[in-house]
Amino acid sequence: MPPEGRREATQASGTDTVSDVVRWAAFSCVLVPVVLVGYGISLAGAMGAALGLAAVTGVCRVLLRQSERSAARPAPVRSCGHRGRRGGTVPGARKGGRRTG
Repeated sequence: MPPEGRREATQASGTDTVSDVVRWAAFSCVLVPVVLVGYGISLAGAMGAALGLAAVTGVCRVLLRQSERSAARPAPVRSCGHRGRRGGTVPGARKGGRRTG
């Protein structure tokens, strides 16, 4: 088991990694339209590409944050509890099921 300081550093670097990914994605949302215009694509086409990239970046950011939150939460404890009268058995398991012959 890692020491407390190392565990905090690992969690902090995970958050930094997500921030770096989002930063690079935002940078590409600016860079791609500039390159497209440089290669002769219309300004409207380049702006459409920028809007599409920005939408994908936003959705990915939301999903990354959500996965970080769910990873930080402890897993719920499941109890076996009472399973009722039929208790999860396979149909026909006690009756013998289909008989051949």
